Amino acid sequence: MKLKIGIIGFGTVGRSVAKILCRDDSGPLLLTHICNRNMERKKIEGLPAHIHWTSDVNEVLASDVDVVLELIGGLEPAGDLVRRALRGGKSVVTANKLLISEHGPELADLARKVGRRLEFGASVAGGIPAIIGIQEGLAGDRLYRIAGILNGTSNFILTKMEATGATLEATLKEAQERGYAEADPSADIDGIDARAKLVILAQAGLRLRVRSEQIPCRSISLVEAVDFMYARELKCAIRQISVAQKDTVNGVRLRAAVQPALVPADSLIAHAQGNQNIVMATGEFAGRMIFAGYGAGGDPTAVAVISDLYAIARSAGAPPEALPGAAEVPDSVTGDFTVPHYLRFVVRDRPGIVAALATILAKYDISIDALLQKPGFPHSALSFVMTLEACDSAELNRALAEIAPLDFHVEPPLCLPVFVD
Repeated sequence: MKLKIGIIGFGTVGRSVAKILCRDDSGPLLLTHICNRNMERKKIEGLPAHIHWTSDVNEVLASDVDVVLELIGGLEPAGDLVRRALRGGKSVVTANKLLISEHGPELADLARKVGRRLEFGASVAGGIPAIIGIQEGLAGDRLYRIAGILNGTSNFILTKMEATGATLEATLKEAQERGYAEADPSADIDGIDARAKLVILAQAGLRLRVRSEQIPCRSISLVEAVDFMYARELKCAIRQISVAQKDTVNGVRLRAAVQPALVPADSLIAHAQGNQNIVMATGEFAGRMIFAGYGAGGDPTAVAVISDLYAIARSAGAPPEALPGAAEVPDSVTGDFTVPHYLRFVVRDRPGIVAALATILAKYDISIDALLQKPGFPHSALSFVMTLEACDSAELNRALAEIAPLDFHVEPPLCLPVFVD
């Protein structure tokens, strides 16, 4: 018996899925339905004649397909058709990160209730098997930390700035010309896209239910070319880092954030170039596992979708109680981490500036590790960097709130955490 598949949404990913599925007619998967608006314009050559084409989703939901592929994106009508498919006794595979980040736990609960499968490996990092690797390959471990680079656009921009010394504006324009960035790049630049993926990874790997708005995110637009110069002095790279860490001492607490950060040059994360993604999962028993590769594009994402289909095929007939248990709601969610920090100041030079900064930092028990100042800056806009020993980011933010009004600043100080694997 083959698993009958119906695709709803026949864009770039849908066409790649159909192409790959129809190359192997001896496997356990059989594409029987394709649904999309403007079907005549979307049809592609070389697909088998038995496939039923339609522009009516109800035809797919009422058919005998075993699995519905939701590939239309967005919250609605995608959410409604996923719920209808599950209630109709069909499993669902989706690449919809927005839907899973906002309604993943609810939809997973519904899937368990009706004894069907909900798979969403393609919603994070495209063709990288991070979700399926975490849910199946690491199912025997207890994961407590997930970190990495979850947005290829921001990584392209930062690595290009690092390599060429170009401004963020110039590298963003190149990213848009190459098709890596949207006309409105704010979701990538400001960390919103990566945050949605981090929510999904927390659900899948840490078994924690968290809402996007609970996780702070900061824009990479704060980073300037001079920061890469200082980062090299510190033997570091700068990347947009997403991290979620589960703490079970005195209840269940989640520390999570998406932000630009310094990463030591010997870290694998520092070596992710261009639009690559990397996911690092750390467990109590197996230690750290790494998933890396290119996380976007029709073919890589289609591979993740089809991998989810094979996971469903392997589990066909499994009773509902064999499905993964529900994720729990943490007692608290915070974006505070105790790590070293990088502070970059641009000031009007005068005596006593460092002393004033050190006095405020000492008030909050924050110790300065090193002071760096490159030559060549005018005294009217002098740039220098302080690195701090490990300190609580909440305490540092209080100190920076006192530092910000000081009258020697030319621009607001930049604070970046330093994350170690």
